[in-house]
Amino acid sequence: MRWACILFPQLALDGVLRHREDPKAALALIAGPAQRRMLQTVTPAARELGLRPGMTLTAARALTDEFVIAEYDEKQIEHWHHLLAAWAYRFSSHVSLHYPRALLLEVQSSMGLFGPWLHFEQRLRNELDAMGFRHRIALAPNPAAARMLANSHDGIAVPDRHALRETLGRMSVERIGLAGETATAFSRMGLRRLHQVLALPRDTLARRFPEQVLRHIDTLLGDRPLVLDCFAPPDFFDVRIELNFDVESNQTLFFPVKRLVSDLAAFLAGRDSGVQRFILHLEHRNLEDTRLTVGLLAAERESEMLFELTRGRLETLQIPAPVQAVRLVARDLPRFVPESSQLFEDRPQQKLPWEQLRERLRARLGDDAVLDICSHPDHRPEHAWRQQAAGKPDLAVALPLRPGWLVSEPVALGDDAGQILAGPERIESGWWDGADVRRDYYLIRTEHGQLAWAFRQVGQAGPFWLHGWFA
Repeated sequence: MRWACILFPQLALDGVLRHREDPKAALALIAGPAQRRMLQTVTPAARELGLRPGMTLTAARALTDEFVIAEYDEKQIEHWHHLLAAWAYRFSSHVSLHYPRALLLEVQSSMGLFGPWLHFEQRLRNELDAMGFRHRIALAPNPAAARMLANSHDGIAVPDRHALRETLGRMSVERIGLAGETATAFSRMGLRRLHQVLALPRDTLARRFPEQVLRHIDTLLGDRPLVLDCFAPPDFFDVRIELNFDVESNQTLFFPVKRLVSDLAAFLAGRDSGVQRFILHLEHRNLEDTRLTVGLLAAERESEMLFELTRGRLETLQIPAPVQAVRLVARDLPRFVPESSQLFEDRPQQKLPWEQLRERLRARLGDDAVLDICSHPDHRPEHAWRQQAAGKPDLAVALPLRPGWLVSEPVALGDDAGQILAGPERIESGWWDGADVRRDYYLIRTEHGQLAWAFRQVGQAGPFWLHGWFA
């Protein structure tokens, strides 16, 4: 087996920056009691101003005011950790949150689907970059080694246990996850690399160091298995973004809403699900939430499409008060079945699938503005169809051949109607609703070669009346 470790060195900072329109701004995350607020982590732009983690907020303010602050929230870190695990679930059925701020993925069984590790790794990096999370990735024969290698070797891929032993042997004893006092003791003994420790007799190490030291080294080398709890994605999506200031404009809400929808799409891809209905909550200070419901006729999970539908409905929404937070809740998550398409399509970049066009029209014009035409169990042609809400199943009625175009009112064809190809087909119906018809219908080819559907009244020898055209 081969395991990948994805390490997120600044998960708390990335979780805040991805909700801001300017991720390069000077930002510091703070924590601690009100009387002594401390800087926990800072962006590169804040470091250029002289700010450092561990500095008090008062000292930072005395140094410069050209930075913004946000709360360092452990619950938010856990939320991002689980969201990333749900995203990673699409790449492997064995995903673990065993280590903080890191994901473990068993990837060997997935390479048949995602290709060799070089392409697989690049896909992981591209998607994480798009989501706004900095990362380090390492590959090793066991999960513990992958986690340790990710600390110091971003992008390293160790193929087997022999190469792993050589690679780990060159690592400093301070970088392999040992307790601080144990690493210090090894250094004082002149053992600064793991291969020097491994060269010592095992019984000597067992006498001088706690049992946990040998167990940890055995786990790194793959001689002792690491027991992992596998992650299972939840059955619903519920994410909230607190805004930095009160928002009164619909346009200003587009950025946080797009980020929420992107997270929803990543979550759905991990579960191999789609979404058919979700609710956007706009939270106000002293009013109940404004609820914007987005319903789809079929399950979808494409990020751009979901955002377009949400934006179309949000543009027409009247916001009663400033918005302080945005929350997206999705519980209707049916199985997603991708639409089949032809292998060779003509200019696919200029085509829009009917399902996407239909949803965009409903979002722009309203649910009642887009209707389907369906058959109705009535033999009279003018009553044999109905309008219904888009997306509802059409109960097809078995009828003889009918024209694709009915004229609004029958038109007399005159004495020379053309050549009769088929007929008559008698239709007698409608006595119960006052629109009784008694007609004999014929398939006629006109003198211009067109196929027409015409009738005569039963028992009458008058002219043919044109009622429809065949394509």
